[in-house]
Amino acid sequence: MSASAADPRALLDLAVAVAREAAELVRRGRASAADSVDVKSSPVDVVTAVDKASEELIVGRLLTARPDDGVLGEEGASRPGTSGVRWVVDPIDGTVNFLYDFPAYAVSIAAEVDGVVRAGVVLNVATGETFTAVSGEGAQLDAPGRPDPVRLHGSRPASLEQTLVATGFGYQVEQRRAQGAVVAQLVTRVRDIRRNGSAALDLCSAAAGRVDAYYELDLNPWDHGAGALIAAEAGLVLAGLDGRPFAEPMAIAVAPSIAEPFLELLSHLHAAAG
Repeated sequence: MSASAADPRALLDLAVAVAREAAELVRRGRASAADSVDVKSSPVDVVTAVDKASEELIVGRLLTARPDDGVLGEEGASRPGTSGVRWVVDPIDGTVNFLYDFPAYAVSIAAEVDGVVRAGVVLNVATGETFTAVSGEGAQLDAPGRPDPVRLHGSRPASLEQTLVATGFGYQVEQRRAQGAVVAQLVTRVRDIRRNGSAALDLCSAAAGRVDAYYELDLNPWDHGAGALIAAEAGLVLAGLDGRPFAEPMAIAVAPSIAEPFLELLSHLHAAAG
C-alpha cells in the first residue's frame, strides 16, 4: 500500500480498537504488576512483564491488519516497513504509576505517514478516558458515562501568574537536580506545578484544559507521538526552547494566550540552571 493510500481516519480506527484491547490486558495485569519488574537506564526507570505483553499484543494486531507497515515501540519493537506508515507505540506510558496503581497510566499509539504523525490515541487505562486526534480534524475525548465525545480546545489563561504547569523529570540524578532547580524558580512565577508521571497524559491534559502548559526534557518518540498531535489539534502551541523544534530536546505544549512569555521564561530559567 502506498503512503498516499493511508487514510488517517482508518488508521485512527485501527489504533483505537487495538488500544482498547491492550488496555484490557494492562487492566487485568495490574494486580500482579510488581511480580516481574526490571530496570532500564536507572533504578527508577522500570519495565514490567505487562509492558512487554502489551507491546507484543499491539504490534501483533497492527501488523496483522497492515503487514507492510513499520513499527517503533518503547520495549524494543522496531521494523522499517514499506508502506510509508509507521506505528509509534508506548504500551504503558506511566509504568511507575501502573506499579503503584496511581490512576494515570496509558496506552499510546500514533500513526506516522511519511514521517509525520497523522493519527493518535491515548487511552488512560485507569479511568477509561480515550483521547484521539486526526491531523486537521481536531482532537476529542471519549469518557465513560458521557454519551458523546467532547471536542478539545485547551485553555486561555490570562497571564503567567494564572498558568497551571505540568512537567516531568528524567531518570538520572544529575538531570533531576537541574530540573528541580528550574521548577524551584518556575513555581514562584506561575499558579502552580503538577507532576503526574505520564508525558502522554500530560499532553492530553493540556489539550483538555486541565493544565495550561506542559514541558519536559528528553522525551522519546513513543512518549509524545500521539499526545503531541492531540495537543496540537486542540490548538496548543508546540515548541522547543529557543526556537528549536518540539522535543529536540525539550517538548513544550502551551496555551496560545501565554505562549510567548512562557517560552521566554523557560528559556531564561534553563539557561540560568546550565
